[in-house]
Amino acid sequence: MTEPRIRVHGLEKSFGDNQVLRGVDFTAEQGTATVLIGPSGSGKTTVLRSLNALETPERGVVGIDDVEVDFAALPAGKAGRAQKDRLRAQSGMVFQAHNLFPHRTVLENVIEGPVVAQQRTREEAVADARVLLDQVGLADKADAYPSQLSGGQQQRVGIARALALKPRVVLFDEPTSALDPELVGEVLTVIKDLASQGWTLVVVTHEIRFAEHVADQVLFLDGGLIVEHGPSAQVIGDPREERTRRFLKRILDPG
Repeated sequence: MTEPRIRVHGLEKSFGDNQVLRGVDFTAEQGTATVLIGPSGSGKTTVLRSLNALETPERGVVGIDDVEVDFAALPAGKAGRAQKDRLRAQSGMVFQAHNLFPHRTVLENVIEGPVVAQQRTREEAVADARVLLDQVGLADKADAYPSQLSGGQQQRVGIARALALKPRVVLFDEPTSALDPELVGEVLTVIKDLASQGWTLVVVTHEIRFAEHVADQVLFLDGGLIVEHGPSAQVIGDPREERTRRFLKRILDPG
């Protein structure tokens, strides 16, 4: 039996006196979508950023396939940075803001990582980028600049850019939170398509109905802990914990 693609154990993280993660544990199988929900400040984004070492927990272990980092035993200096870089290379990150280079075309934005960070040839990177842009519905925008795109289109370029690195895991940090409401659907549709294609996804989102339809597992966080986890039909459709029920009622039935 193979190990899960993602393994997280005992994550603890503080910012000053504020302990934002209090011992987070979960696993995710290859080809599944894991969705993190919960109130603001619950630790969702900190968990996500710990998966690729953009945050450095004080304690805990993160493993993606055969790469594993024990943050409590992380060496100082160059050796520690090398361990974090190796973990980071396993995933592609899609941020809340699009973070595109404004002076470069859509195509140039997508090939930047493969060419500069992975030393792949420009010809190979361009060929892959055109396939990915077609996949996210932007094949006709390859020569456009970010300022010529809508927010939803820019976020779809961000998704193509993450996929261009050929990651083992794709991480989404509230990918629709900066978008106008009418643009949310086009980005969620692309993520749904990725889930159906067998990518391994971890998504932080407030879009509960999206989580219900896409997630293989839902983690509900509150106060730096996973209060409830399981299939979306259970956590969202029939939550066991009173705290989960109160959160979902506030989100889904604010009146």
